[in-house]
Amino acid sequence: MTDKKWAFEDLEPGLTIPFGEKTVSAEEIIAFARQFDAQPMHLDEEAGKASILGGLAASGWHSCAMFMRMLYDAFLIDSTSQGSPGITDARWKRPVIAGDTLSGQTTVLERRPLKSRPGIGLVTFRHLVTNQRGETVMEMENPIMFRMRATGAAA
Repeated sequence: MTDKKWAFEDLEPGLTIPFGEKTVSAEEIIAFARQFDAQPMHLDEEAGKASILGGLAASGWHSCAMFMRMLYDAFLIDSTSQGSPGITDARWKRPVIAGDTLSGQTTVLERRPLKSRPGIGLVTFRHLVTNQRGETVMEMENPIMFRMRATGAAA
């Protein structure tokens, strides 16, 4: 048995888990960009305004990193997660601009026990990240592996 709140058995298709809010600062956008994606629209307010993004914008990879933290805080911290074999789909739908407040949710699409790894199941999620206006800024789909509370648990 596990004392974690979220195990494979708890992640039923249709379950939706909300994310908390995250306000994005200009300083963190610039710090991330300096290290990982040093394009002008991620480093300078005026360059961002002159771009099609309309302001100092987070790199898409920074958006992914912020999403990952929101996902972790929402439920992975208290789960039996064993990691993910990859991302099926990721789309940046709108720019994340300095001052935006992000939130969103993840929804379980499907799950199945892994035949190759007894006691582990694969859960596929669809994640949505929105801004303070309710506009979708990012959507993603991916499977995550979770331990079961008991080997042979129901699928």
